[in-house]
Formats: sequence, structure tokens, C-alpha cells
Amino acid sequence: DVSSPKHGKVDPDNMPHIGGNTWAGGTGGRDTAGLGGKGGPYRLDAGHRVYQISQAEKDAIPEEVKRAAREMGEKAFKQRLKEIQMSEYDASTYERFSGAVRRQVQSLRIILDNLQ
Repeated sequence: DVSSPKHGKVDPDNMPHIGGNTWAGGTGGRDTAGLGGKGGPYRLDAGHRVYQISQAEKDAIPEEVKRAAREMGEKAFKQRLKEIQMSEYDASTYERFSGAVRRQVQSLRIILDNLQ
């Protein structure tokens, strides 16, 4: 069961963590920032293979946990904007321009990686 969203512990060795309720950047778990799980406050990619839980499990999360996760995610987003000295308007403008060329940038990254 989900209880309350949190960032989670940071693994200094960046080992892959699957399931559970402890590690930030894990996959398929609960309550912590990561990918493929449920109840976490925001997505956090530690660069590992993603294990996805079922949509039925995600749909069973209590509304108060979903609300708490959204609030924590929004707070983290605003804090990050403050750290990089960016306003919410700047962020939305950046996202609009970035989104328009996202596929081309990804293609260019693949080409450059292959050239290296």
C-alpha cells in the first residue's frame, strides 16, 4: 500500500532498485521518486531499466496520496526553477520551444554518440 510520498534515499553506488519503498530513482516501487511505480511525488530517472506496475495498481492509489504527491512534485519543481533562476513563464516558454525540436535534438544526439 502507498502511505505518503517522499524523495527517498539516494544510493551512492547508483545500483538499480526494483520495487520497495526506500530508494530515490528506483523503478516499480511505491511512495518514492522514481519511474514505473505508484504514489511517488515526481519522476526521477537514475538511468536503469524501468519496471512498470499495472495501471490497476496506479488507479487504486487513494486520492489524498495522489494530492500529496502532486503538491510535493510542484514544490520540488518550483524549488528547481528558483535554483536555476527561472520563472514559471520562462519554463513554459522553454518547454514550448524545446518541445518543437525535441525529436530533431534526439536524432542529433544519436548521430553524435555513434560518431564518438
